[in-house]
Amino acid sequence: MLLRKLTRIALWTLAALAIVLTAAFLWLRQSPYWAGITLFSESHRVENFRDMGRVFPFREVPRGESIWAFEQAPHPLPETYAFDGQSRDLTAFLARTQTTGLLVVHRGAITHEEYRLGADETSPFTSWSAAKSVLSALIGIAVEEGHIASIRDPIGQYVPSLAGSGYADVPIEDALTMSSGVDFDEDYDNPRSDINMLFFRSMAMSTPIEESIAELHSIRAPGQFNEYISTDTMALGLVLEAATGMPVAEYLSSRLWGPMGAEADATWSTDRTGREIVLCCLNATLRDFARFGRLYLEAGARDALQIVPAGWVRASVNPTAPHLQPGDNPLSDWTFGYGYKWWIPEDPQGDFVAIGIWGQYIYVDPSREVVIVKTSADPDFDDNDHESIAAFRAIARAVAGE
Repeated sequence: MLLRKLTRIALWTLAALAIVLTAAFLWLRQSPYWAGITLFSESHRVENFRDMGRVFPFREVPRGESIWAFEQAPHPLPETYAFDGQSRDLTAFLARTQTTGLLVVHRGAITHEEYRLGADETSPFTSWSAAKSVLSALIGIAVEEGHIASIRDPIGQYVPSLAGSGYADVPIEDALTMSSGVDFDEDYDNPRSDINMLFFRSMAMSTPIEESIAELHSIRAPGQFNEYISTDTMALGLVLEAATGMPVAEYLSSRLWGPMGAEADATWSTDRTGREIVLCCLNATLRDFARFGRLYLEAGARDALQIVPAGWVRASVNPTAPHLQPGDNPLSDWTFGYGYKWWIPEDPQGDFVAIGIWGQYIYVDPSREVVIVKTSADPDFDDNDHESIAAFRAIARAVAGE
């Protein structure tokens, strides 16, 4: 009798637990947290990357009244490109890297435009870390306008909340070049890494990202070693906001997005306090990302309107310090060189590129007057950056008639 009674209690307990778990799961599926939980899952990744408003809150980045138009001059892509001593098929590469959009511009004319995996020309693709290059442009504009006195000023001078952190005495310039010396783990494969916990704390616990950055400490003097850590860019976003007195999205809209002639409004994802996550997550059309690349191709100018200072553009993509040089470099944690939030590929040819995880690129080749934008959902993105540059260089050569 006692055994049957205990069995019934156990069964009712399990049934109640199953009901509770089912209800919790159904609630979670309808909550704003579900998109974040499934952000990188294979079944949701492509859709999420072109609809980040489902995942994060955001600020609007309104376009201006005048659109910087592209002409049309169709030109076929090359069938192959050379990489690692082999001739490789470009179409296969685009499929293998889960390309969602590819746009090629030569001398202000679109020569190739294609969309895949459900995207089209209106899709607001997320930039991931390619947004860092946009943030760099805004810093350059703020310096030109006098909001920032010098890029050798320490970050703590502008952001008192970081006065006790590893960023307090880091010059703005060293954060621009990912050389802060601050200790931060950028391992996306480790669920408890600093970068993943930064997002978890900000989105699940509503902890302001500023508070997380204030807890970081230095492990080396700034300006000596190039180590990619995204909080360098977040610290710069705080500098920009404090110096201009404007939210970053508003400053972007008024100083760059509108004057540049974007054809669509953009959005910038925020934490739950409403502050832009400037280390990533600017969401815009392929053509508008291409306009930003074209702006750097044209030394920061749209026709006669200088938007980003020409000197800033040159300094951003022509690093001189030893630890920022491309190639095998004991003073850097990667083989690409680094400027003010722009990457310099190996075997320098004057080209430079903004890169975001999962295969987002804004590639600029000034010598051939080519801009290439590629958006992707590539799970092997870390292994494909060098091959992507090889493909882009082949496309640029073909479009330029070489």
